[in-house]
Amino acid sequence: MTERFVTAAEMMSRVLGMPDYRFARIGHPVSSATDAELAAMARRALEQGQPLLVR
Repeated sequence: MTERFVTAAEMMSRVLGMPDYRFARIGHPVSSATDAELAAMARRALEQGQPLLVR
């Protein structure tokens, strides 16, 4: 999820009955990011996501 839409994602998770739903957060915008910036965002998402998937 990009930082710009975190509030909307949190609201949606509450509406869907999963108020503690966790997700990876990356910078915004993605569409104008360079390849290097996208690679850095992907690394951050992996770092954040791995603990969510592997406990």
